[in-house]
Amino acid sequence: MNAPIEPHRFTLEPFDADRFANLCGQLDEHLRLIEQRLALEIRNRGNQFELVGPADVAKSAETLLRRLYRETKSTELSPDMVHLFLQESGMEQLGETSAIPNITLRTRKGNIRPRGANQQRYVQSILDNDINFGIGPAGTGKTYLAVAAAVDALEREQVRRILLVRPAVEAGEKLGFLPGDLAQKIDPYLRPLYDALYEMLGFEHVARLIEKQVIEIAPLAYMRGRTLNNSFIILDESQNTTLEQMKMFLTRIGFGSTAVITGDITQVDLPRGTKSGLAHVIEVLKDVNGISFTHFQPKDVVRHPLVQRIVEAYEAFEQKQAPSARTQDGRSA
Repeated sequence: MNAPIEPHRFTLEPFDADRFANLCGQLDEHLRLIEQRLALEIRNRGNQFELVGPADVAKSAETLLRRLYRETKSTELSPDMVHLFLQESGMEQLGETSAIPNITLRTRKGNIRPRGANQQRYVQSILDNDINFGIGPAGTGKTYLAVAAAVDALEREQVRRILLVRPAVEAGEKLGFLPGDLAQKIDPYLRPLYDALYEMLGFEHVARLIEKQVIEIAPLAYMRGRTLNNSFIILDESQNTTLEQMKMFLTRIGFGSTAVITGDITQVDLPRGTKSGLAHVIEVLKDVNGISFTHFQPKDVVRHPLVQRIVEAYEAFEQKQAPSARTQDGRSA
């Protein structure tokens, strides 16, 4: 018979009733969330804890609880915050972060640290490689961290300009004729990139940089024929590029430049029958030196915890549908 697991015991000091209630959450919801995510049992009597589970997980859970308890000095914790701390600590990928240095991106409005092992690998890859792909579901920080890395490089004067590129493909809606000049037509598609820039640099500074063309809005269709030197180029929503557009974009990269291509191959808005350039390039360039691919999973989602569960539910549903789709294809063949 297997010997019972010895509980991991520790005490949180100094004990403060209000802080401790903040740590545990309403009806201990914060502790239950940690239990669920780390697959261990948390027992406590006052500020004395017993954690029942694998030794390495229990030790890491203690580190997390001590960190959260320190936060209660000045912060009202919520389940969303506990979720983010779990992501940042990367405890669901125990041991994966040990070989990855602690990375900080510096922006005018403050420092930005990637959360969790996969985000750290993503940012490290951007720092180490000239062409980088961030592929995965919404809410995993692909675009936000790419913009942060671009701002960091601009502030350090490692590049002279930032280019924001995105295919103008409507997400299942027909918007009709859009008035205004080219920049005004493309602006709605680049709003997530703008929002990140405003947060990191401030509205007025971003406006000045755009006026000086240090930050440039470059619709994908207008990239042909250009060579981009000393630039940080972000191609967002790249799942909506065609094969030809992806090849065209990648061959624009010049000396002293870094490119980050982000996208989610499960959300392609191209016309039916048109293959995504992102799905194609994964196979074409997977073994090319100097190009990095970071694949994000639902567990990497850093938005509201419901976003992670939504992504997982869609994945499970699509996997169930796949066999029936193949059967139908076989019948029609």
